[in-house]
Amino acid sequence: MTEITYPIRINRYLALKNYCSRRQADNFIKQKQIKINGKIAKLGDKVYEKDEVKLRAQAKNSQKQRIYLAYNKPVGIETHASTKGQKDIKGTLGFKTRLFPLGRLDKDSHGLMILTNDGRITDKLLNPKYEHEKEYLVEVDRPLSPNFIKRISLGIQLEDFHTKKCFVEQTGKKSFRIILTEGKKRQIRRMCEVFRYNVLDLKRIRIMNIKLYDLKPGQYREIQGEELKEFFKNLFNVPHFA
Repeated sequence: MTEITYPIRINRYLALKNYCSRRQADNFIKQKQIKINGKIAKLGDKVYEKDEVKLRAQAKNSQKQRIYLAYNKPVGIETHASTKGQKDIKGTLGFKTRLFPLGRLDKDSHGLMILTNDGRITDKLLNPKYEHEKEYLVEVDRPLSPNFIKRISLGIQLEDFHTKKCFVEQTGKKSFRIILTEGKKRQIRRMCEVFRYNVLDLKRIRIMNIKLYDLKPGQYREIQGEELKEFFKNLFNVPHFA
């Protein structure tokens, strides 16, 4: 994201914060959807570094068209089908609006994915520089050693990169909970393989503040209300007002 130099026009500020385009920002201002320091913003207003900018949670028609789902991807379903005959999310979801998954879970893994039609949030969620948490439950094929838990929490060298430090907690004789702020391809499985553990089950249960809860495999729920407000606040660092 481009570094912001203050003072800055409100429409450019919102665009650089990845909330909307400048044209959309102008429309929101005309609709009195934006406040600066508690006052309704006007076209041409400038934002200073310590100003508080707030936006309505549902900015009329443009916001209402955006959809965010929490989906429990089952084992055996590809995130994106690359080969004819494979089952993917798009072919099994049955949702009337065309949505795309943010990130991936490999075919043998299951759990939480966020599906949306809002391309603004892709980089904000997936780019590891923002260090957004993703939480997993993992079961392996033999008893865990204390050394394994300690080593992977400090970061280890894989073939092509060094993993970041992360939170790891043993939850059973052969199971652990891990929170990552990055998401390389098959990262957890590869981390386990370094210590000769094979992953038997890998389930993602949380992305930032979005939790899987009691969704059954193949089920989804809409992310909305306070849960969505918190998600956006953490993504864009822009608070909303009702």
